[in-house]
Amino acid sequence: MARATHPQLAYRPQPGEIPTNPGVYRFRDDAGRILYVGKAKNLRARLSNYFAPLHTLHERTRRMVTTATGVEWTVVGSDVEALQLEYMWIQEYSPPFNVRYKDDKSYPYMAITLADEAPRVMVTRNHRIRGAKYFGPYPKVWAVHEVIDLMIKVFPIRTCSDSSYKRAMATGRPCFPGQIGRCGGPCSMKVTIDEHRAIVEDFVAFMSGGDQRFTKQLTARMREASAAMDYESAAVYRDRLQAIEAVLNKSALVLPADTDADLFGIAEDELAAAVQHFVIRGGRVRGVRATTIEKELDITGGDLVDQILQRTYGDAAATEIPKQVLVPAMPEDAAELEAWLRDKRGTNVTIQVAQRGAKADLMKNAALNAQQALLLHKTRRTSDYVARTQALTDLQEALGLDEAPLRIECYDVSHLSGTNVVASMVVFEDGLPRKDQYRTFGIPETTDDTDSLYQVLTRRLAYIDDDRNAAETDAVADAPRTAEAADAQATTTAHVPEGALDPVSTDPTADGTVVTARSRPRFAYRPQLLVVDGGKPQVAAAARALADAGHPQIALCGIAKRLEEVWLPGEDYPVILPRTSEALYLLQRLRDEAHRFAITKQRGKRKRDIQTVLAEIPGLGEARIRALLRHFGSVTALKNATAEQIQELPGIGPKLAATIHARLASR
Repeated sequence: MARATHPQLAYRPQPGEIPTNPGVYRFRDDAGRILYVGKAKNLRARLSNYFAPLHTLHERTRRMVTTATGVEWTVVGSDVEALQLEYMWIQEYSPPFNVRYKDDKSYPYMAITLADEAPRVMVTRNHRIRGAKYFGPYPKVWAVHEVIDLMIKVFPIRTCSDSSYKRAMATGRPCFPGQIGRCGGPCSMKVTIDEHRAIVEDFVAFMSGGDQRFTKQLTARMREASAAMDYESAAVYRDRLQAIEAVLNKSALVLPADTDADLFGIAEDELAAAVQHFVIRGGRVRGVRATTIEKELDITGGDLVDQILQRTYGDAAATEIPKQVLVPAMPEDAAELEAWLRDKRGTNVTIQVAQRGAKADLMKNAALNAQQALLLHKTRRTSDYVARTQALTDLQEALGLDEAPLRIECYDVSHLSGTNVVASMVVFEDGLPRKDQYRTFGIPETTDDTDSLYQVLTRRLAYIDDDRNAAETDAVADAPRTAEAADAQATTTAHVPEGALDPVSTDPTADGTVVTARSRPRFAYRPQLLVVDGGKPQVAAAARALADAGHPQIALCGIAKRLEEVWLPGEDYPVILPRTSEALYLLQRLRDEAHRFAITKQRGKRKRDIQTVLAEIPGLGEARIRALLRHFGSVTALKNATAEQIQELPGIGPKLAATIHARLASR
């Protein structure tokens, strides 16, 4: 063990002090707490990355290095030993800068207590019963009970409690579940202990993937009994066969029947990741487990896979490790991980990236489930009252606000190569989305995203109801309006955001003039905080819009996606919120919601834009698009044209004409 400390924040060890051997290193703070644990094939090369000039480090790596006051390392004999020691230290110290796992729930398992004299099948959340064989995890308790109910029809094994079993064996009277046909153990007085053990072994073999053998055996016995006119036995075999088929139908065959694998689908962003772990035995998904990971440092997909595999198999029994491990990205030390798993399992284990065929399709499904789980995790976190309150308080402190930002508006700009530019505004009140107040803005002409933001905010800020002029805003007196005038104005409000104002109410006076009055427009409410998607340039554009509109007192910040940095106007350096901060989760949710809303609107405009639709057709360039529109005279005429009519245009053959017609018909 060696140790190096330095009184300064940039506490680089002395040159040559760090060995080049494989090993594990730990960063500590001034209180001796372990901040981060990592492994390396070459300790000197890896640690030198942390002691590079501070301005070159990732923001969060910089924060970890500057928080630490010392680093220590342990040299080991091999890369596999480094992996094992890293896992042990992470489990022991739970370092705050390592990834942290949060299982969505405590999952139920089906367990067979093989260490008992008469093994019992049971539902449990305890994954450490001595000598037990586990299957699952299952998403719901009722799902485990349903499988057990079907299985004991085929393999009647013990289901009663240990106390019932002991009492029955001592008195010679069947246990109560045995009396009603719900227990098939020796306590039912129908089988011996040895006969029951044989049934249990068949039960375990079936659940471990031996599906086809039992199906074939029962089918053959049913036919033999039927041929011998032993219809009662044939009916028993038929019922058991149907029970097996019911179990198999609950778990469809997704890979070849001889496949035993674990598949990990991962969805991640800068702050968190969600993992869907599919347990595949005998080609069927026998269990699914969801895990949420909170990331503090920026790590690659391969490093994340490395951490997930260590955690999944660190305390796993040999029987729980499959032949194949399918992952979305190959970890850098895949060979060492395979050697580690091989030592634990006793036979060869391979780690593969699913690239094609059924495995790739299943990986896409797992990744989709992980993406939905990540979204649900973020939504639940921002919807929790305590978390929302903490988020607003943290935002107030981090941004130096006088009060918690109860109304927050977030803006994003979306376009397609500079065309169909659309901006979105989403509103959160008390940390929750107010979708009835979302708005979109069309931007006919712009130079770049900063100009788009300036235009949008200028238009939006024009509607803010300043307290000094509240009376003027609450009673609109711009001009008498009839219904026809209102319709005419609606067609010319190019600078008014879509749906900006509340519905208008009209009141006829004695002389017949229609006077318009409306309650306080929602668009007039002043936000406590404006958030823009972007960094320093976008924040500067938004600050200019606030100043020009006469509302510089409204708080403003931007969130940059690459590093999740929070930028304030006029500042040279960003605010770095902790990755576990509720405030950062809220800002990220705002940004993601604004992006989603803008993309949805932009795609709608794109779909309506006939030229954009035509431009997506291979072989149809700008010249031919112009020729098409000129030839048919209008968009409507082109949409109504047949493939043969489109083909009449020079340079458009039958195949291209058919493609154009099909694309326009599908719109």
